[in-house]
Amino acid sequence: MTALPSKKLFGTDGVRGVAGELLTAELALALGRAGTEGSAAARPQVLIVRDTRESGPMLAAALAAGVAAAGGDALDARVLPTPAASVLVRRLGLDLAAVISASHNPWHDNGIKFFGPDGRKLDDRADAGIEARVAELLAGGGPRRVALDMREKPVEPGRSVRGLGRVRALEGALDDYLRELAAAFRIDLSGVRVALDCANGSTYRAAPAIFERLGAEVDAIAIEPDGRNINDGCGSTDPASLAERVRSSGAALGFAFDGDGDRVVAVDSTGAVRDGDELIALVATHLGVAGRLDGGVAVTVMSNYGFHRAMADAGIEVATTPVGDRSVSAELERREWTLGGEQSGHLIWTGFAPTGDGIAAALLALQALAGADLAATRPIERLPQVLTNVTVAERDAVDGAGAVWDAVEREAAALEGRGRVLVRASGTEPLVRVMVEAPSATEAEEACGRLVEIVRAELGHAG
Repeated sequence: MTALPSKKLFGTDGVRGVAGELLTAELALALGRAGTEGSAAARPQVLIVRDTRESGPMLAAALAAGVAAAGGDALDARVLPTPAASVLVRRLGLDLAAVISASHNPWHDNGIKFFGPDGRKLDDRADAGIEARVAELLAGGGPRRVALDMREKPVEPGRSVRGLGRVRALEGALDDYLRELAAAFRIDLSGVRVALDCANGSTYRAAPAIFERLGAEVDAIAIEPDGRNINDGCGSTDPASLAERVRSSGAALGFAFDGDGDRVVAVDSTGAVRDGDELIALVATHLGVAGRLDGGVAVTVMSNYGFHRAMADAGIEVATTPVGDRSVSAELERREWTLGGEQSGHLIWTGFAPTGDGIAAALLALQALAGADLAATRPIERLPQVLTNVTVAERDAVDGAGAVWDAVEREAAALEGRGRVLVRASGTEPLVRVMVEAPSATEAEEACGRLVEIVRAELGHAG
């Protein structure tokens, strides 16, 4: 019997870890069962989507078995971008979606996250309920009654209160997703040469297909996934290959997606990389001028100081959230706004979906450009930023590291009104992220270096 890890199972974006170690088939089965039991539907219809990692089919099979064991029907759509789950669960009227992906992480990691029938990621309370039930199941717990009127039907030993469900393939899911994109973004890209880096991940079919459908001439790289090359020297976390392809091919611009397709960065015709801050600012300004921006923009604490200055100049209100697109989504819902995202490339436009979608974000940016050259567009004047990820023995220990926070306070005071400092623990990896923005790159590098030394001294450098 697999034991539940001693630490909290759900991080900022679902359950994530090394496949076969933390994320075993037994854990995937328990997650599928627990998630399905939490649905109020009489016979939950559960969509399963995955990226291209070699552990994906194994985990999908286990997850589907858990769904069926809990009396739900598992609908396996195979490889699709994560945001397709948000789109399809609403389009098809399903009760739950489960995505198997570790996003931008290396191939040996994998993860599982859930979307509700509204297309939003489940909130912390729902995750906590699933985690508690998983602990029971891994400890040998049996079937549980769910919140339904079951008319006190007897439960057979080892059987779900709903009976057993089925597992079947969901055909046509990719086409359904492409139709939704085409309907939402009616852009004529005829004559536009676009380079795409699909990270050998879940956008390897969808991204080229939609750009070609809209008339673009597509030059795509990293579209040959082998299970282990996802995010390997490609994609939004390493867009150097795309930048070179844009320069050499004469493309007007390029877009690099991450492994699961929920984030994107752009590359202009000179090969310069444009991150999420610039794309959000570009789109926000365009929508604001067109009178289509509802309220303001929600971004995370990682957004560059230059983004905030640009939005202030444009008269656009900015709300700041903790890191994670789920935090941004929750803030948009609370304020009834429609646009937000992260510097890393998540961009949420609720006019299409309530979660980040890299392909939709790329198309929205092209709408905002309206034929203009991205290389000639400067939506923000960013401050030099230095970000260092420090591998530590225990990421949560940073919360009580007084010497670290004393140093943060000193550096922040020195940059007050001119820049900023941010130190935080990663939500998914054994890392502490140290970020400094300052008027010059030298000042940012020096301040960041001092903070990194203190973090390593106080928390222990593991690696």
